[in-house]
Amino acid sequence: MIDRLIEIGRCYGMEMNVEKTKVMKISRQPTPVTIKIDQKQVENVKCFKYLGSLLTDDGRCTCEIKSRIAMAKAAFSKKKNLFTSKLDLNLRKKLVKCYIWSIALYGAETWTLRAVDQKHLESFEMWCWRRMEKISWTDYVRNEEVLIRVSEQRNILHEIRKRKANWIGHVLRRNCLLKEAIEGKIDGRIEVTRRRGRRRKKMLDDLGDRRGYCHLKEKALDRIKWRNCYERDCGPVVLTDY
Repeated sequence: MIDRLIEIGRCYGMEMNVEKTKVMKISRQPTPVTIKIDQKQVENVKCFKYLGSLLTDDGRCTCEIKSRIAMAKAAFSKKKNLFTSKLDLNLRKKLVKCYIWSIALYGAETWTLRAVDQKHLESFEMWCWRRMEKISWTDYVRNEEVLIRVSEQRNILHEIRKRKANWIGHVLRRNCLLKEAIEGKIDGRIEVTRRRGRRRKKMLDDLGDRRGYCHLKEKALDRIKWRNCYERDCGPVVLTDY
């Protein structure tokens, strides 16, 4: 495939830069991939940033979530005087959700959340409210008390689920390559072997129900019904370890 791409590119006067080309294999046990361009080996990498999202060779989203949370905390620190000022509480909460949460949840539509990832996100949510109200960890104030002070509930996981439902609804209503990839209709063979441990969680598991993917797809075709089910009320988020 690479040789064909290079051949077609040269017909239009384009050359592939080997130094800027990387290869990454996503697997449970990643192994180096041998791909050569003009007899030069393409560098194998364990992580790669694509369109602002960090992809890793283990297929997990943990590194991406931690990176996003770190950037959001840095942005909060830069505008700390604004978020901790004497402005109206509701206004400050809107500012936090607009400027800070938007950084932390960039690309959240494609995240596959495990229990540990959900705990990181909920901890970040409480971190925002505590910093906004100038509550130190040495004050020994429980999370429930912090939520009462800011008149909030734990909403960050619900926000992620709403974004995911909104995005996946558009995908399931279209006939596109991404939909075929989700449904596993790409040509090719894969060796299926039984592995020890629980199966890995999939992206659609956060939205699917016991009736399976077909029912989920049928529901997505009705835009109004889909919005009523997911966008307005996502229901409680249950922590499940995968």
